[in-house]
Amino acid sequence: MKGSRLLLCLCSVTCWLSLMPAAENKIFHFGPCRILMSVTEIRSGFTAIKANIQARDPIRTLSILSHPQSLHKVKSSDRCCIIHNLFNFYMDKVFKHCQTEDSYINRKISSIANSFLSIKKKLEQCHNQNKCLCGQESTEKFKQILANYEGLNITSAAIKSLGELDILLDWMEKSR
Repeated sequence: MKGSRLLLCLCSVTCWLSLMPAAENKIFHFGPCRILMSVTEIRSGFTAIKANIQARDPIRTLSILSHPQSLHKVKSSDRCCIIHNLFNFYMDKVFKHCQTEDSYINRKISSIANSFLSIKKKLEQCHNQNKCLCGQESTEKFKQILANYEGLNITSAAIKSLGELDILLDWMEKSR
């Protein structure tokens, strides 16, 4: 009898825990979009390869994401648009061109890309509901990021953008 109560109790706790969002998940506010996500996995994957990726960056005098005004002082209403564009940018341009000869690094990059894909799908849902409008300021800021990226060769630009991932993650975490 005691064993069945214990089993029932354990099953109840397990079910309850599986229904709750992970403790590391937090709600991020990107203008009208509210996205439940965790950047912990992305940040830990990036931290594991950051030194290696940044050492591969041949041009240290130029920044893609922290060019003056790129992500600074983005209006709340423009955050949805710019984060949507940045996730598309990382999926379409950065991760596709970040391959190294090191399989460990490639696995970490792939893991980060998979996390981005999951978040991108959530952002896409919000964007498709017409909650994510792109104003002139966010369009100009994103154009500047693309110009910075396209000013380099594809591989160097991808490595540099991946090496600046902490800039994006920090900016996102300020959106909570």
